[in-house]
Order: sequence, then C-alpha cells, then structure tokens
Amino acid sequence: MTMDKKIIAVVGATGEEGGSLARAILADTQGGFTVRALTRKPGSELARRLAKLGAEVVAADVSDAKSLKAAFTGAHGAFCVTSYWEKPDPERELAQARTQAHAAKEAGVAHVIWSTQEDTRRLIPPEDKRMPMLKGHYRVPQFDVKGASDAYFSGLDLPVTFVRTSFSWENLLSFGLGGKRNTDGTFDFVLPTEDQKLPGIATEDVGGCVHGIFQRGPEAWAGRTVGLASEHLTGEEITRTLKQVLGQEVRFHSMEPEVYRTFNFPGAPELANMFQFMRDFSSEYCAVRDPGLTRELNPQVQSLARWLERNKARFVRAA
Repeated sequence: MTMDKKIIAVVGATGEEGGSLARAILADTQGGFTVRALTRKPGSELARRLAKLGAEVVAADVSDAKSLKAAFTGAHGAFCVTSYWEKPDPERELAQARTQAHAAKEAGVAHVIWSTQEDTRRLIPPEDKRMPMLKGHYRVPQFDVKGASDAYFSGLDLPVTFVRTSFSWENLLSFGLGGKRNTDGTFDFVLPTEDQKLPGIATEDVGGCVHGIFQRGPEAWAGRTVGLASEHLTGEEITRTLKQVLGQEVRFHSMEPEVYRTFNFPGAPELANMFQFMRDFSSEYCAVRDPGLTRELNPQVQSLARWLERNKARFVRAA
C-alpha cells in the first residue's frame, strides 16, 4: 500500500513537533503520504513505536550533512526543525538549520516545511534596553536563532513553507509554568504577560496542521509563512479555564519579567524575555497566528479546555 505513497522525511520524529507530524501522517491511512522517521536513536522505544505504526525509521543527525542528505534523498517532503532546549547553544542550532536547508536542496526535496519563529531583534533594536541580551547576541534565543535561520531556506530558493507555532499547552506541565498547589488545596498560576492575549496550541495538534500543508502542496504554500494557534487567551482566561476543568480554585498572578528572570529553574531568563516579547508586541505576535486558518488545516485542533480535559490527570500530578 505504501509503494505509491510519497515520502515525508520528518526530522526529530521522536520529538514533540516531529512526532506529532509523524503520527498524523500515519493515522491518515487513506492519505497519499508515508513517513520516513529521522532519529539519532533508531533503536529507541519511541522509534520502535513509529515503526510499528508503519514508519520507515532511519538514522540521521541534523549535525551530520551526509546522513541528512541520504535521509532526504527520494523524499517528496521534508519537515525541518531544531531544538533549542536540547542544548542551549545558538551557534550549534544555526549550523543545524543550515545543514538541513542544504541537505534538502541537494536531495531535490519538492516541499520543505521549516518550523520557525520571529527574530525578535527586528522589533527590539540593540539600543532598546527593555530586556537584557542573552547568549551574547540574542533577545529571545529560542526564537531569534530560528528566525535568523529562515534565510538559509529562502536563500537557496527552496520550495519552503515557514510555520510559526505558538505557546504550547503542554508547557503548562513543565518549565515551572504549571499551577502550584498550596497547603489549602488552591493553585497559583503565574504568567508575566499581564492582560495581553497569548496564542496557544497543543503541540500534538501541530502535526495535523503541518500534514494539512503537505496535503495542499508546494504550489499553494511554498514561500508562505503560516502561524498556528487554536485560540488567543489572556492569563486570566487561561486561569478560568484551569479552574473550570480542574474543579479547583486557581489564582492568576501577573508579574514583571524582571522578577520572572530570578526564578530558580533552567531557562528562566529565556522564558522571561520570551513572555516580555509576547506582552510588548502582542498585536504583532497574535496577528500572524490565525485560529481560523489553523482549524482549516487541522479541523481536530483542540481548545485549551478540550486539551485540559484530556490531560487532566497529568496536569494535577505535575502541580
């Protein structure tokens, strides 16, 4: 059955975004694509699960141009992504993005989708002192590196679609963002965005959206930038949803990013700058993340309330 299907090579297939795409394609048994799952650890449990679902699992490393070109060869499409949080090294991430772009070009991939973000330095010039520079040259390193890497893909004249994701609902389970249980049974929820809207989406739904773009093809989508979000919510609105679904008292606390930067968990400075960017440039950030278009690409995309209902037990355990 898969002989006539076009291959989509998925970078990071055992990760969050790549994994969600691989599962979305494999779940569409009547669709025209099959998955080539790229991973550094083809023998891992996650890789074996994908293989059982029908994926072709191959060993490839985004830092190894030769393995990446081989993995892209023969593929119709390629999903390219980097992970800042795996090892917070901007120069390493830039090199990985460049390697993916050149491998896709050399392999003749017909449609590339690059998971990216804004380069916030285009809106916050060096003389602007509202937030500190991090890692030497970056305002929001986990965004800026991806935005800067867009040039690698566009500069090679690739048939590329740029996809910008939003705040992940799954982040509520990690990075110190989930509600904290107090001795009286209530929860405290902290988000340094004041009353500004925050676009969000479940990472598990991103794959369905990317699958939708691949289905529509490069003729309609090459050269376009697509922002994904299931809805735009303020911190108060997120808190009300948490309260309704969890059946617990949840209190929202807004704070200045300067305070958030002092929190004692890995990545606090990067997240503080990220939230400040989302707060200070909320209109620009929200404008390019269209819930209507997101649902056109993936009609099954979940609201925060629906995602919480499905993950309620996980959220309570994490609190």
